[in-house]
Amino acid sequence: MAEVTLNIEAPVAHVWDVLADGWSYAGWVVGASHIRDVDTGWPKPGTRIHHSVGPWPLVIQDVTEVVRCEAPRLLELDARLWPAGAARITFTLRALSESLTEVRMAERVVRGPSTILPNVVQDLLLTPRNKETLQRLDDLARGRS
Repeated sequence: MAEVTLNIEAPVAHVWDVLADGWSYAGWVVGASHIRDVDTGWPKPGTRIHHSVGPWPLVIQDVTEVVRCEAPRLLELDARLWPAGAARITFTLRALSESLTEVRMAERVVRGPSTILPNVVQDLLLTPRNKETLQRLDDLARGRS
């Protein structure tokens, strides 16, 4: 499982606000290029973000669905990217102080051809992407502070 952590200089509520704004995902999730729609009620379990991944014109249309939501501390997603497969992504937020939030992002491939890759290879591929994702989340959350 690829796991990264970043301390963000923003209150938990501001970090959560970014996670809870499905329309913002293309702005901070590495690889997401366009948000086509966000289900009403996001991020309640079962709701989806309808997104595009990749550079134009090689765009793949897919969805990310909320598996579990415990606002404002946990968001678990089923992120699909067919034909590569799907991943389970969990964001965990923990207040270190009133203005500092620890964000942990854990990702593991759960379905599709990518599951045959050894865990060490998955980690090598996912960790740099997820570090950049958290850096972008940091920028947006601090911008709300």
